[in-house]
Amino acid sequence: MADFAEHRKALFCNDAQSIADYQSAMGEAVEAVSAWLQNEKMYTGGSIKALRKEIAFQPSKEGMGVQKSLDRMVELFLNKSLKVHHPHSLAHLHCPTMVTSQIAEVLINATNQSMDSWDQSPAGSLMEVQLIDWLRQKVGYGEGQAGVFTSGGTQSNLMGILLARDACIAKNWKDDNGKPWSVQRDGIPSDAMRNVKFVCSENAHFSVQKNLAMMGMGFQSVVTVPVNSDAQIDTAALAKTMADLKADGKIVACIVATAGTTDAGAIDPMKEIRNIADQYDAWMHIDAAWGGALILSNEYRAMLDGLELSDSVTLDFHKHYFQTISCGAFLLKDEANYRYMHYEAEYLNSAYDEEHGVPNLVSKSLQTTRRFDALKLWMTVEALGEELYGSMIDHGVKLTRDVADYIKATNGLELLVEPQFASVLFRVVPEGYPVEFVDNLNQNVADELFARGEANIGVTKVGDVQSLKMTTLSPIATLENVQNLLSLVQAEADRIKDSIANGTYTPPIA
Repeated sequence: MADFAEHRKALFCNDAQSIADYQSAMGEAVEAVSAWLQNEKMYTGGSIKALRKEIAFQPSKEGMGVQKSLDRMVELFLNKSLKVHHPHSLAHLHCPTMVTSQIAEVLINATNQSMDSWDQSPAGSLMEVQLIDWLRQKVGYGEGQAGVFTSGGTQSNLMGILLARDACIAKNWKDDNGKPWSVQRDGIPSDAMRNVKFVCSENAHFSVQKNLAMMGMGFQSVVTVPVNSDAQIDTAALAKTMADLKADGKIVACIVATAGTTDAGAIDPMKEIRNIADQYDAWMHIDAAWGGALILSNEYRAMLDGLELSDSVTLDFHKHYFQTISCGAFLLKDEANYRYMHYEAEYLNSAYDEEHGVPNLVSKSLQTTRRFDALKLWMTVEALGEELYGSMIDHGVKLTRDVADYIKATNGLELLVEPQFASVLFRVVPEGYPVEFVDNLNQNVADELFARGEANIGVTKVGDVQSLKMTTLSPIATLENVQNLLSLVQAEADRIKDSIANGTYTPPIA
């Protein structure tokens, strides 16, 4: 039976041996990460079938000790992990991270603060409130504290459409006493389930549908609108959709605009959408999980004109802000609308505390226990300064436009959508290759390069066309890096094409 002294050694606490073990193990972990960073290969490669054979959980009664466990995790996890900072890792909105963010993670993990009450996070609570106020001013909302840090875009979008729904029902339904209906108290009126709608573009993030399903409204409550040639919501189609819904007796609770769609990076025309929303007294939520980074831009802030007109906005800092996962925020223009989700628990946020100025962050969040992720952004902004930070964000926009020009000038490559933000949708089209096989060829190119650990390129659809995708948001990626990757793509396409012609090609096994 383990004794108390051994418990203290194992626990992160004020014990001489525990502190020494922490310093030693953390030092070794940092050395292991440093060695991993110096390895030039993006990924060790291999199929999921091969990797699954190597991954095995090995609990035991005796335990293997910290040193052996660390050695095992370096080999089992770290060395087999994708390097998101690698210039050939461009498939997703999965960013390289700031050194400040890595440092902040050490402090966050060591202190283990929870943001659900002030007495669990005295400094953290006050710091988050100040950072929310700074973000509100950057968005254009003005000073205030209506907002909260979240796990990311899906949670922030959930908060926006949840508050929009409950505000809509309060405006349009009455309870038995003739007062505004409270969804929080009485649930959703049965006819509201059928008649309340949410409108977004067909390119909006899937979390709109996912969240409404979780809210009990179902996919049927979402009405999607076609996009134009720039992958933005078609505002003429939006106006017609809104008119048709009203004529059919439906009430639109919310229009969800997108600032930076996942594939094309498209930014919807926010001012036009606001005008349409006002005609129908609809809430306007903007999913700026990606494009919201431009609030810090030195050169492209105008791309977000109209962001300040929204009722709520989603921001993600683990995308183009280069913070470690997870780190996002939800901002609410009118703090009074928080009443639709306010709840008091005496052991966390009593009315007495609030009267005396104690921050009540849990009433602004869907989470109770929550990490102090705001520290990562706070530390980065203070360390870098707004100008350098903004230039790192701007680099991705500039690089994207250079890459697009290069693709248009290169035989065998085709640009599918003119880029707006930091995403390039393209495909390889070898001269003379049968059109009906081009989609499969592009899929196979991406699969082969990843299986060999040479590149991570996204695969998606543009209309009915199979597309390759590069998210060129890395502040250290260069045009030369991307040109080398595109040469690799074309060479791989030629290799696959020749193998198919010879009857020797076998796609990588998943």
